[in-house]
Amino acid sequence: MARSIWKGPFVDGYLLKKAETARSAARSEVIKIWSRRSTILPQFVGLTFGVYNGHKHIPVTVTEDMIGHKFGEFSPTRTFYGHAADKKAKRG
Repeated sequence: MARSIWKGPFVDGYLLKKAETARSAARSEVIKIWSRRSTILPQFVGLTFGVYNGHKHIPVTVTEDMIGHKFGEFSPTRTFYGHAADKKAKRG
């Protein structure tokens, strides 16, 4: 179920502060964040965030196409190694 429009998009407060300081300092370093549930806002475009996936921080450079999505969508938490080999196909 979607969030109601009158509430607006959810963004953790500390994330807005970190983005504002990085934008004002004009540094191009990775901003480490743990808030995968936060929505990407237009003022984040051009910044690089290190989104935590439970193991390490994955660098995500925000583009205009990402606005409205969540940070967690761009930092997968599970590693897919492929399906198990089919034993019938190997025989013969």
